[in-house]
Amino acid sequence: METALYLIPVTLGSSPWENVIPEHNREIVKNIKHFIVESRKEAVRFLVKFDKEIDIDSLTFMELNEHTDLKDITNYLAPLEKGQSMGIISDAGCPCVADPGSEIVKMAHKKNLKVIPLVGPSSILLSVMASGFSGQSFAFNGYLPAKPNERESKLKSLENRIYKEDQTQLFIEAPYRNQKMFESIIHTLRAESRLCIASGLTTEKEYIKTKSIAEWKKSGFPDIEKTPAIFLLYK
Repeated sequence: METALYLIPVTLGSSPWENVIPEHNREIVKNIKHFIVESRKEAVRFLVKFDKEIDIDSLTFMELNEHTDLKDITNYLAPLEKGQSMGIISDAGCPCVADPGSEIVKMAHKKNLKVIPLVGPSSILLSVMASGFSGQSFAFNGYLPAKPNERESKLKSLENRIYKEDQTQLFIEAPYRNQKMFESIIHTLRAESRLCIASGLTTEKEYIKTKSIAEWKKSGFPDIEKTPAIFLLYK
C-alpha cells in the first residue's frame, strides 16, 4: 500500500457497502489510522459498517466541513508528512465532489504529497448516466437560491445554457424543499424542456424519471419529499 492521502467514497444511503464499493477499498481503509472527515459521527458509522473488527479508539479524526475555519487545517496533513497514510471521508458519496475536502487535496499537492482517489458511488455521475441527457458537457450548480424570485431567475439562466451551450445542468435541494423546487421548475421553464429527477440513488427508494416539463405538469410531484435528489435539465 502506497503512503498517500486516500479519497474514500462512502455509500449514498442505507444500501449495503458491498453493492457500491469495491473490496479493494476496505483493504486500504484497514491500514489507515488518521482521517479527515465531514463529521466524526457519520464517518464512524460508515467505518463500523465497512469493517466490523475496526478499533475506533485507535483512530484519529479531524473534521472539515462548512463550519471549519480554514486557518485551523494547516496541520491536518502532519501524519502524512511523517509517512503515515491518511483518508478523507465525506458524509455521502465521493469526497471533494460537491462535498468538503478540496482544500486538503490542494494542500497535499502544494506539499508534493501523493493523492489517490478510490472508486465509489457519485450521485452526480450516476444521475447523468441515467438521465438520457448529454454526458459530453454538464455542469453541477449546487444549491439554487432559496428566495423564489432569485430561484426562478437562476432556473431561467440554466435553461438558457442548455439551449445555447448544449450543456446538461444539475442542481440539488434540501429534501424537505424538493416539492417547492419542483413547483418552481414546472412553473418557470419551457414546456418542451426536459427535467430528470434522480432520487435515493443506489438505495431501496431509488427513483429516476425523465420527462418534459409539460409531462411533469400532468403527472405531478413524485414521492421524494424526504429523499436526497438531483435535478437535471436538458433540451
